[in-house]
Amino acid sequence: MANEFGDFEEIKEEVREPEQQEQEAGVRIRLPRKGEIMGKVIQRLGGNRMEIKCTDGKTRNCRVPGRLKRKLWLRERDIVIITPWPDDDSKGDIIFQYNKNIVYQLKKRNLLVNLEEEF
Repeated sequence: MANEFGDFEEIKEEVREPEQQEQEAGVRIRLPRKGEIMGKVIQRLGGNRMEIKCTDGKTRNCRVPGRLKRKLWLRERDIVIITPWPDDDSKGDIIFQYNKNIVYQLKKRNLLVNLEEEF
């Protein structure tokens, strides 16, 4: 009866430390491309406008474009990617929002050092 279903080999998995598993997993993170900057929502100003502290040290008045209004629900202290306006550097558009897990990975890789100093 033991060989009723054929011969099987027992598969043994190697036990790995959690640090090794994290390094091997390789999380894909969307980083800012050319002309884009990471920032942190400081204050909501009403409507679709927010004050964003950017990694380049500037504070910009940014808006959520109409095509993303229903997709992005932003709160204070959220990390986002913005595109500054070509004609006015003090304003910009919010184009992407990071979730909590990715923010943890960004902090781990020291990509949010400029934003964490003030808060």
